[in-house]
Amino acid sequence: MRHRPDDRFYRDGTCSCGEQDVGLHAVCAVATEEFLEHQQSVGNDLTTPLLAYGFPGLTPGDRWCVVAARWLQAYRDGFAPPVVLASTNERALDVIPLSVLREYAVDVPPDASTLG
Repeated sequence: MRHRPDDRFYRDGTCSCGEQDVGLHAVCAVATEEFLEHQQSVGNDLTTPLLAYGFPGLTPGDRWCVVAARWLQAYRDGFAPPVVLASTNERALDVIPLSVLREYAVDVPPDASTLG
């Protein structure tokens, strides 16, 4: 993993969403090749670096806080990447049902009662 959740909009370690984040970069996604290709095909190039904005470009395995509506679009099209729920902002629930995010969670076991 090259990037951590703090490598995105506010760079504070979580998928924080404030007034300046008009895109709602709320979902901590683990990039997959399929997701990156899908996003490119719908006009959202996440692989090309934009150094003027401090964006290094993503590769499979990178964690990045993505726009909730873009993640939902990928989900509906069959290309949703895994989600790190612990780093996903609660505001993502304004766009995506929790049950859907839980389906793709990689940091929460199916039976949360096993957590100590």
